[in-house]
Amino acid sequence: MKKRLTGLLGLLALMLALLSACGAGQRETGNRTAEAASGNTDSARNESPGTVPATRRESVVGYQLDTVITLSGYCDRSILEEGLAECARYERLLSRTIEGSDVWRINHAEGKPVEVDPVTAEVIRTGLEISEITEGAFDITIGPAVVLWNFRDPDSPLPSAKALEEAAGRISWRRVELNGNTVRLPAGMMMDLGGIAKGYIADAVCAFLRGKGVESAILSFGGNIITIGGKPDGSPWTVGIQDIDRPTGDIMLAVESRDSSTVTSGTYERCFERDGVRYHHLLDPASGWPVQNGLASVTILTSSSARADALSTAVFILGEEKGLALIDALQNTEAVLIREDRTIVPSAGAGSLILR
Repeated sequence: MKKRLTGLLGLLALMLALLSACGAGQRETGNRTAEAASGNTDSARNESPGTVPATRRESVVGYQLDTVITLSGYCDRSILEEGLAECARYERLLSRTIEGSDVWRINHAEGKPVEVDPVTAEVIRTGLEISEITEGAFDITIGPAVVLWNFRDPDSPLPSAKALEEAAGRISWRRVELNGNTVRLPAGMMMDLGGIAKGYIADAVCAFLRGKGVESAILSFGGNIITIGGKPDGSPWTVGIQDIDRPTGDIMLAVESRDSSTVTSGTYERCFERDGVRYHHLLDPASGWPVQNGLASVTILTSSSARADALSTAVFILGEEKGLALIDALQNTEAVLIREDRTIVPSAGAGSLILR
């Protein structure tokens, strides 16, 4: 009885942690998976010699990167706890707001070169690559516009048009200088890796768990879901995509995932409404204003969570036509777009992955 009560309390705590209001959290409502929260303890099957013994499913939950993180897998719980601890190490490098982080030092260097950790250099390099292929729809120098908005407070004043115009003039990924592990950002500009860092960390934790022999796991970083293998019975994991009009946790459709990342960006994540207009965190680098193009969410399905993270933002900024054209030009990458009127628009190869 005591064991059952403990399990129920743990499940209740997880469900409460995943609940958030439309402007109260940080990009943590994009995807949901029933497997990630069920507490399933099915026996693992067909274990190979040398793999981590896994007779039941274990889960750990933490709050880092401004979001709820849930790591679930068929492995020893201590391995998942080690994986969760890895998140803090990367956050201390990549956060814009943690004093002394690599990004903080870049932003406060007043145009001087900064030597950074190889991890930070790799994230910046990937961000610049995505910026190039999206023609700046994704831009790691979006910081000047980001700091003008307060999506946590629905009563916060709107930035002035003049302030946003001035901020947009200080946004340009092309002005970032990266040579090896040395970064230089012109004075007055501001780097913000929030649109890619979480995905990179998800990839890193996934690699860490694989290195420990984990063969079946599902990792939730809010709107970023990444899977290791499939379920022990051989079937793929099921990842739900948030219903754009309903409370957190209500899914609109689901997709299959095996050794893949599913990342969603949506207007319902960090937002507030004013005079019938929804102001959300998906900002156009060219203007600093939230994009209003008829889309409510974009989900990217690909192997790299970092790339999916950045692409989900970029495709939203580009809009339906240009965004889908970009996805069709990329290998092993699919997308599911949801319009404000609830119409589902999949990319050419995404249809076969949608379950409902």
